[in-house]
Amino acid sequence: MATAPRAVVLLSGGLDSATALAIAQREGFEPYALSFRYGQRHVIELTAARQIAARAGVADHAVIDLDFSRFGGSALTGDLPVPKDRSPEDMSGGIPVTYVPARNTIFLSFALAWAEVIGAGDIFIGVNALDYSGYPDCRPEYIAAFEHMANLATRAGVEGSTRLRIHAPLIELSKREIIAAGLALGVDYSRTRSCYDPSATGLACGACDSCLLRLKGFRENGIEDPAPYQPSASRPSAHG
Repeated sequence: MATAPRAVVLLSGGLDSATALAIAQREGFEPYALSFRYGQRHVIELTAARQIAARAGVADHAVIDLDFSRFGGSALTGDLPVPKDRSPEDMSGGIPVTYVPARNTIFLSFALAWAEVIGAGDIFIGVNALDYSGYPDCRPEYIAAFEHMANLATRAGVEGSTRLRIHAPLIELSKREIIAAGLALGVDYSRTRSCYDPSATGLACGACDSCLLRLKGFRENGIEDPAPYQPSASRPSAHG
């Protein structure tokens, strides 16, 4: 019986990464999940990542400790306020303060190192450029450039033993399409956490960019977001 090929899957605990993990499994890969504790204010996502990884039955789940807060420069790792109640036009106008400098480059580099060690030629990342084009490290050209670099900078790539591939299966999907794909694959979105500014008990704010896009995606699928929100959060009806 053939052994399933291994893949490293970046798993934040959010909606997109949970969907990317499900897609990797559907495509026949044995997933090794990789998460990061990097000083993010929404560290509740790591609890979600552990639950998602356990439910998916991944081969291994590594959580790496970093400290991006040492540098600041982002509302997710510093004292800058998280933007709330922004319009779609505002969200698409430039790079938002929730951008964490070089985050995906650092995360993918760790994934690349682990992939080499376990003999994996594939890395999955749940970046999305359609609904949220403000992040420079979520664009197709960035993913293509990193893949090219990976095959120049690794023993596996140089020796030709393994062709390294970076999979970004959600990159050209809307949030509605991502949720629909995940539901078809049995993703339990009640376990995922996407809010940038949750309460101390992990309740989503319902007003940050991530919450607004997530709520919109569920509403467009005609269902209510199953994640827990703060009582004061505005949650439009799924049919409204």
